[in-house]
Amino acid sequence: MHHLPHLIEDLGFILITAAIVSLLFKKLKQPVVLGYLIAGFLLGPWFTHYPTIRDMESISIWAEIGVVFLLFGLGLEFSFKKLKKVGKSASITAAFKIIFMFGAGYLAGRSLSWSVMDSVFMGGILSVSSTAIIVRAFEEMNLKGRNFVNLVFGVLVVEDLIAILMLVVLTSVAVTKTLSGVELAYSSLKLGFFIVLWFLLGIYLLPILMHKFAHHLSDEIMLIVSLGLCLMMVIIATNVGFSPALGAFVMGSLLAETREGHRIEKLIVPVKDLFSAIFFVSVGMLIDPKIIVAHYDIILILVAVNVFGKVLSTSIGALVSGRSLKTSVQAGMSVAQIGEFSFIIATLGLALNVTSGFLYPIAVAVSAITTFMTPYLIKSSDRVFEYIDRRVPSSIREGLARYEAAMATNSDSDNPLALIWEEYGMKIVLNSVLVIAITLAMKHWALVFVARQFGNTFALQITATAVTLILIAPFLWAIFVGNPAHHGSYGGSTLVRLRRLQLGVTAVRFIIGFILLSVVVAQFIPIWAISGGLVVGAAILGVFLFTKYSEPLYKRIETRFVSHLNDNEKRELARKGNTPELAPWSATMAEFIVSVHSPLVGKSLLKAGIKEMYGITVAMIERGGVRILAPTRDDLILPQDRMYLIGTDDELASVRERIETREPSVMPPVSESFGLTSLTLLSTDSFVNKSIRECGLREAVNGLIVGLERGGERILSPDSSILLQADDLIWIVGDRNLINDLR
Repeated sequence: MHHLPHLIEDLGFILITAAIVSLLFKKLKQPVVLGYLIAGFLLGPWFTHYPTIRDMESISIWAEIGVVFLLFGLGLEFSFKKLKKVGKSASITAAFKIIFMFGAGYLAGRSLSWSVMDSVFMGGILSVSSTAIIVRAFEEMNLKGRNFVNLVFGVLVVEDLIAILMLVVLTSVAVTKTLSGVELAYSSLKLGFFIVLWFLLGIYLLPILMHKFAHHLSDEIMLIVSLGLCLMMVIIATNVGFSPALGAFVMGSLLAETREGHRIEKLIVPVKDLFSAIFFVSVGMLIDPKIIVAHYDIILILVAVNVFGKVLSTSIGALVSGRSLKTSVQAGMSVAQIGEFSFIIATLGLALNVTSGFLYPIAVAVSAITTFMTPYLIKSSDRVFEYIDRRVPSSIREGLARYEAAMATNSDSDNPLALIWEEYGMKIVLNSVLVIAITLAMKHWALVFVARQFGNTFALQITATAVTLILIAPFLWAIFVGNPAHHGSYGGSTLVRLRRLQLGVTAVRFIIGFILLSVVVAQFIPIWAISGGLVVGAAILGVFLFTKYSEPLYKRIETRFVSHLNDNEKRELARKGNTPELAPWSATMAEFIVSVHSPLVGKSLLKAGIKEMYGITVAMIERGGVRILAPTRDDLILPQDRMYLIGTDDELASVRERIETREPSVMPPVSESFGLTSLTLLSTDSFVNKSIRECGLREAVNGLIVGLERGGERILSPDSSILLQADDLIWIVGDRNLINDLR
């Protein structure tokens, strides 16, 4: 009789149970993640009416692999270039929300008499929202493209990166049992250094690798290569002191920048879904109903803290970043749940044995409840905004509108520090990271290896210093005297301002370069040997002597790096035949509801001048149940129209006040003589034998012909092409004084 390993039996039970429960939840239109949690509970040790998993150790390993592939998939959707596109608004909102919720979770834990570590990890658990659940909810509700949805997506992008930092910091806190500012700063700098280094190497090397073997990369081999790269980065990240999740996330985001990124993202979906399901099922196995029943009051408190805290903090953060009250409230109502990273944080505390046993099932219960609430919170966001808007004093509303307009028109173009950072700052930072990385590699790997063979002599140290300086010379050249980032593409005023700033910029660059060079030399040669700065001075001289070597080499490296970085965008333009976009890449689509008091009401798009005055494209007008796609210039703007406009944030903010104004336009008072009166036309009148459109009567009396009686026949709202005849009795709504003046 054949023996079947327990692992195969367990996987069979896990997958069939997860399939049945997830199908049920799909039919009920609930998130599948909740189905996995319920499946895990059914398979766990506390539910005895169903087969229980026996090889928990192997399932735990599979669950760890699930975390790796889950983060790898999130990285493929992330892309470092998205950080630039989400803008300041999403960054400010995400940072405000995470800081607020971390503090709220920590204070909630302490007020419940929890330990410091339990409270710290609860703060981390509550501070992050679920990307997968939010994206799925938006897709099912057909909300993609709405203004607040774009903000939420940007917040989630920034949140993912902050959550990675949080994992690093919490790991350090769990090991040292302390949370110090120095430790936090060191962990942040270390994380930033390695992420930048991996980003530079990945963007430079991965496209070369993909291009070299492009003809051999079938779907099968591409899947193996991408998973191999993922696990390789997991190993590297673990060896330098980070979590495996960070390595997977970084490799995913690097592959997302390559031309094969979308292909890999599609290929990885089945693998990611399989292992992610096992991970979430393993999370559900830890749900202890006794703990949930015993702590139901705490669960409800944490649900309230999570929902109200995230709605409040996200809304305030969005307002501070310059978004409208409506967009802020809608965004806040969309992120009131906890998800993937929260489970990973909870698992981290459990794996490091620094959190209490009750924390994990409580976190899972809070996640389940808030996930159920997500679609209903999103649907009710409009009603919540209307409720708040009716009760906000007009002075506060006007202040918010002025603040929004000021933030939208705020520009860094006139800020000299912003200009310096844009042209020199990032370039200096990136090259400094490469200089430090090459130096550390030479000191800790190359020098150690050679010293084992020949001994660590002074001659070897001098040789190592010289080799290191040769390797870093191109990057030091860029720091000392390299051209600014956008060299050759300036406008006249920008060029003049840069020339005026050159003295200070050059001095700062030389100081930074000198410090870096001193640090590099000090890694190999004892301090006494470089007293007086003679060696450093000689090294600087050597860098300049190598200019003929450094400059062309650096330019080749930089050109290839920029080419790889922009490869996806160039391929997309080529695929579209280089046709122009409807709007610039930085533009977004925003939704506006036309106020009854808007001065644009009743005007055609041509007369409203939205495109001509503001540079904005009207993509669609939604009126009742009718959608006018790509409206023409003759289409009218009516009250309560829902307009979808494409433009930059500044352009959209400038037109918002005209479209959504809440103050009635200033109109002249209606004259007491204005009203309905009749007039019999005489044969001598100049209006006779002319059409209503051409006769000029409307202009003469500042009114409108609403009726005509001829030969006993009455015509209501006569057509403008009808010819007026003598003895016609016409009814006019207009100025009675002007009508009487006709006689």
